[in-house]
Amino acid sequence: MSDSKKRIAPVLSYGSSTLRRRTQIALWIVAILTGLVGLVNLLSAVTPSLPERREILMLFFPSTVRVGGRISAASSGFVLLMLATHLLRRKHTAWVLTVALLVLSIASHLLKGLDYEESVLAGILLIQLILMRRVFTARSDRPSIAQGVRALIGALSFTLAYGTAGFYILDGYFKVNGEPVNFSLRASILQTLAMFFTSDNAGLESTNRYSEFFANSIYAVGSITLVFALFMLMRPVLLRGDPANAAERYRARKIIDQHGRSSLARLALLKDKAYYFSPSGKSVVAYVAKGRAAIALGDPIGPPEDRQETVVAFGLFCDRNDWFPVFYEAAPDQLPLYDALGFRRVQIGEEAVVDLKLFNLKGKANQNLRTAINRLTKTGHSLKVFEPPISEELIQRLKPVSDEWLQVKNGAEKRFSIGWFDPAYLRECYIAIVYDPHGGIVAFSNLLTGYNRKEVTVDLMRHRKDVEKGTMEFLFASVILHFQQLGYDGFNFSLSPLAGVGSTPDARRVEKGLHYFFEHLNQFYNFKGLHQFKEKFQPRWEPRYLVYPSLTTLPDIAVGLVRADAGDRLLDYLKPGT
Repeated sequence: MSDSKKRIAPVLSYGSSTLRRRTQIALWIVAILTGLVGLVNLLSAVTPSLPERREILMLFFPSTVRVGGRISAASSGFVLLMLATHLLRRKHTAWVLTVALLVLSIASHLLKGLDYEESVLAGILLIQLILMRRVFTARSDRPSIAQGVRALIGALSFTLAYGTAGFYILDGYFKVNGEPVNFSLRASILQTLAMFFTSDNAGLESTNRYSEFFANSIYAVGSITLVFALFMLMRPVLLRGDPANAAERYRARKIIDQHGRSSLARLALLKDKAYYFSPSGKSVVAYVAKGRAAIALGDPIGPPEDRQETVVAFGLFCDRNDWFPVFYEAAPDQLPLYDALGFRRVQIGEEAVVDLKLFNLKGKANQNLRTAINRLTKTGHSLKVFEPPISEELIQRLKPVSDEWLQVKNGAEKRFSIGWFDPAYLRECYIAIVYDPHGGIVAFSNLLTGYNRKEVTVDLMRHRKDVEKGTMEFLFASVILHFQQLGYDGFNFSLSPLAGVGSTPDARRVEKGLHYFFEHLNQFYNFKGLHQFKEKFQPRWEPRYLVYPSLTTLPDIAVGLVRADAGDRLLDYLKPGT
């Protein structure tokens, strides 16, 4: 096995190594222990100290210090519960915070009641985490709204649990409307909720200083956890920005200009992409990171001899970030490399490529195309192809057509594997426009020229709500003839999702599942209609693949692809003025 394969093996062969299995078991243990320490902190904070220990502490520390120990124990318990799952994913920041909170927990337990039993448990976990420090190498996730929502739910749940446990344990320490009360579990929950939502705390009265402290501490713990949750909720908005900076984008463009071989190379330069550069600096992977999936658009771009090293290094880079390396729309000629490195693959569709050296409008098969051209030409329609750079005036005339098309489709702009109506992007494309007899724009498409190839690829296809039948056939048949005359070799209609997937007896189970989706959910996505439209131009069909590490990662990858396609539009609603 080559050095590259040896390095990628730990990344892709999850669970195949004895060392990796042992490490995973150790991670589960520390994650469970962290959650257990968090729960112990909660219960310990609401449990009265033993009288003899409390008397010793009173000789050295005032009540404010001892009360502070209880509040810090409860608050650190909440954060430890939040951190447990992040430790399981080897997050370095989670390790640092957990170590710090365990030190705080040890001090808090000793200060509030000389509770050395809880301190010993936290100490054992602290030693274990220090011994495992080299395991926690993964970087933190990019902030997301989902993280904030989970933190908010966790904060409210923890505060409710804190109050409920306290009232239940401190049974007999309170009066309600002047009468002693013994809190049942249900009464404890209702009393905690009452303290949140009523001004008189439902008539609650404390019978001693400790019960008074506990009642007040509910507000302190609730405030601390709620502030933390609100910060987590707002963090994606505060830290939002482009995935790549100007220097990275310039560096990526230089590589793509030299080594790009398809329209995906142009889409790799869109501003939703981040970039990973190979160790040699000669290759680049354009990707988006959504959840635990780092989804690369197409294969790595760079010299062929650098391809394997780039895939290996990208896999290790993803491992450090606790991501899954994924390649979307991988080409068939790269599959042997992915297979050799332990990846799995599934066909996700086919690209429709028209051979311009052979294309013509003769014959029965092209009757519909000839009819469309003849009818629209007679009604005064015309087509014009504009070369880049496109003027701002023309782009502004195209926008109402695009907006109307989106409104009719009840959709929004997509991202990642296709472009969107961005003036800066469209300015660098070819634009094919259909005019009606009065000079109005009724349909358009932007076209991408293949890097270092004489090929043109369709990106956006948009038209007015009411257009003559055959308008889009007229547009593309005319455009194909236009680029044929310019000496281009191919015209690419881009990917037809799920086309040709799972239709053969030897297809994989995943592909058969996708085929079922293609057959039964067409009413929602019109996959078949798109495929049939492209079939009119008699293209050759070239398969494209999703390359991924293992079957268990597919759910995360599916969610990541949906988010990448949608561009995480939920964030847009949180921007001021929207």
